[in-house]
Amino acid sequence: MAAVATATAAAADDEARLLRLEEQAEHGGGGAWEYLCLVRKLRARRPDPVLRIGLELLNNSSARSRLASEQWTLYEQVAVAAMDCQRLDVAKDCIGVLSKKFPGSARVGRLEALLFEAKGEWADAERAYALILENNPFDQIVHKRKIAIAKAQGDMSLAVEYLNKYLELFMADHDAWRELAEIYVSLQMYKQAAFCYEELILAQPTIPLYHLAYAEVLYTMGGLENLQTARKYYASTIQLTGGKNTRALFGVCLCSAAISQLTKGRNKEEESSELQSLAAEALLKDYKQRAPSKEALITNMLKNMKLS
Repeated sequence: MAAVATATAAAADDEARLLRLEEQAEHGGGGAWEYLCLVRKLRARRPDPVLRIGLELLNNSSARSRLASEQWTLYEQVAVAAMDCQRLDVAKDCIGVLSKKFPGSARVGRLEALLFEAKGEWADAERAYALILENNPFDQIVHKRKIAIAKAQGDMSLAVEYLNKYLELFMADHDAWRELAEIYVSLQMYKQAAFCYEELILAQPTIPLYHLAYAEVLYTMGGLENLQTARKYYASTIQLTGGKNTRALFGVCLCSAAISQLTKGRNKEEESSELQSLAAEALLKDYKQRAPSKEALITNMLKNMKLS
């Protein structure tokens, strides 16, 4: 907990410093390069001020020359910000300068492909990325851009194909597993989504979000075995969050009601009965404290589910 608090405080300090430098640079008070460096360090996405402040530096020949080799980093940063702001003319100029300085560079090639994306020229972007992958099949950024292109065109099947290929190369990318799971859910491919969440839980067993998402997929699939497993993962979510996840409390109650309907009261486990009672009590207590006007509604709902 102390480590989390320290990290949160550090992030807040960095954000405050970023805003202070931004205001200073925007009003001619200096610190422009320091601001741009901090934006990159924090991976902050602030395209409008970055474009304004960066262009001011690039258009000042003496300030640009003082940056020496760092000016090429500035050209790249301004190019990306310009694409975010749909200033494609500025992006094209910056990329052109970089292309002359670094002919054949894969990094510049990625910028050129990004410009095709910004223009909506998907086929040209795909060809540019394919060329980069011929020389370096393990370029992680390029693989991610191909996935983004498929999603931008609404081709979720192609996005799934690209994500699966990506995960064959980068199996430890938890964000990619989660993205794939969410796409599978959107396509109603619940078995495949469940597999993705199983991988995430194996890799990061203490993250309640994965337990909750897995439980919801299993609940959606239905069937006695899936419901029983879903209830266990709703329960583990409650445990991992210290009993403060209302969605998981609802999940336990819904699973218990569905299981009761399927079994018609047969083989009723004492442990499961106690779990559903505790979940119902916690729900009522939660609504009484945070939304007392809805307490009667929740009470009636639990009664109808024969849990209260």
